[in-house]
Amino acid sequence: MENEITLSSEELIHYVRNDVEVYDILEISYNRIFLPAEVIDIEHEIDENDVERLNVVLQIKGELLNDTIHLDLIEIKEDIIEVRHINKAEELVVIVVEDT
Repeated sequence: MENEITLSSEELIHYVRNDVEVYDILEISYNRIFLPAEVIDIEHEIDENDVERLNVVLQIKGELLNDTIHLDLIEIKEDIIEVRHINKAEELVVIVVEDT
């Protein structure tokens, strides 16, 4: 089953915080990059300078590169174009990011 939704970048952050779980698959398209990966960990925090962070640890699922990376989605939220989220039930949600 595929479901397509359109969200703002702020709504996308809220979606990832609340709906994405460890071992889900995220395919993130941002700033000319396509990043297919499995979610290893998600950490939402506000640091000592009151800066919000949404750190996602991802295991890249590429043909040439299979590495683990840390990505702060809040830092790149303005560059995200689309996210494909596949949960444990193998349901696909395609999130198109549009800011007005």
